[in-house]
Amino acid sequence: MDIKTTFEELDKLFTSFGGLSQGGITRLLYSSEWKEAVTQLEKTFKEIGLATQFDDVGNLTGKLEGTKYPDEVILSGSHIDTVAEGGHLDGQFGILSALVAIQSLKEEFGAPLRSLEVLSLAEEEGSRFPYAFWGSKNFFNLADNKDVEDIEDADGINFVDAMHEAGFDFRKNTTVRNDIKAFVEMHIEQGKVLESENKSIGVVNGIVGQKRYTVNLKGEANHAGTTPMGLRKDTVVAFSKIATKLTERAEEIGDPLVLTFGHVVPVPNTVNVVPGEVTFSIDCRHIDQTILDQFAEEIEGTIKSICEQSEIEFDIDRWMDEEPTLMDDRLVKVVEQAAQKRVGSEYKVMPSGAGHDSQIFAKYVPTAMMFVPSIAGISHNVHEETNIEDLVKGIEVLKETLYELAYKE
Repeated sequence: MDIKTTFEELDKLFTSFGGLSQGGITRLLYSSEWKEAVTQLEKTFKEIGLATQFDDVGNLTGKLEGTKYPDEVILSGSHIDTVAEGGHLDGQFGILSALVAIQSLKEEFGAPLRSLEVLSLAEEEGSRFPYAFWGSKNFFNLADNKDVEDIEDADGINFVDAMHEAGFDFRKNTTVRNDIKAFVEMHIEQGKVLESENKSIGVVNGIVGQKRYTVNLKGEANHAGTTPMGLRKDTVVAFSKIATKLTERAEEIGDPLVLTFGHVVPVPNTVNVVPGEVTFSIDCRHIDQTILDQFAEEIEGTIKSICEQSEIEFDIDRWMDEEPTLMDDRLVKVVEQAAQKRVGSEYKVMPSGAGHDSQIFAKYVPTAMMFVPSIAGISHNVHEETNIEDLVKGIEVLKETLYELAYKE
């Protein structure tokens, strides 16, 4: 089979489910577009000889059974849902690349020693309802049904009602699978690193930890014309000092530390009043827990120091504190060797700055992840794209990885 042609045909077919006139896809959990996509995916799995199975919530697998170790499963896939007005590769490429790789392996080598499975996870994005990783959390029986019973989408549709309308229900079988020997997820990078370094493959060694804050500063609102500079308690000025100092410090520490001030709300937010209050967000990420913790101390210490100097009250709410997730060392080496074989030096070992289903899987089964470049780093956008040559290289590296894991003793 021709990998490029097969992938392009499948990508065109599945992009039609929720496809938008301006390009891209909107395919939200349990929507009609989502149901059409998973129904077609089940049909496609069967057409190439895979045994299919839905679980209670809508996760779908297609299995090519092993001849010698059928109870040892090598799993590969990603999520089928998208963000609103998203691209055609985020999630979908991970499923279709696994499908094409397994189909190619089957045609070239026959049945594997260990079972190969393609996985389509019901949901990862949290785009329709305020809940993310519904698919992977249910895969490991981590989801608490109470967390979704009363939530609604933007149209007021209840989560449970939407789930039932799509033909699915809460998980009834609480047994967690113990047959998975490896999970490998293919994904687009959603960043500019690979493209900027002219690399075709990213071998992911871990997913960064994240700390997120909401910070509130309270000073004194006052007249912009009659309040001398030395007598002001200006919270925007304090915020700007905090942002500048911490950004400079993050640049000094260097990659892969990233720091973002993404949401700033001054009060009263008008031209002729010194702002007496400001609320802002901080997002900080790193692959090393020690460095992340140390920088968190600097964040909080800097806020305290600048506010005390400015006689401004402050409140720091650290509402997210996710640890980094490391990929399995052995599997990372397998992927790296596959990349060397298929693309030579055109690969880079790197962390993922975004969250993925692999961070859930890695806590329970040996997990690896790989990236292909994103043009201009664009993702979660109808203009999301990757050169077809890089997509094919990604599938070839995944195929080589799955061959090593499923066909070799």
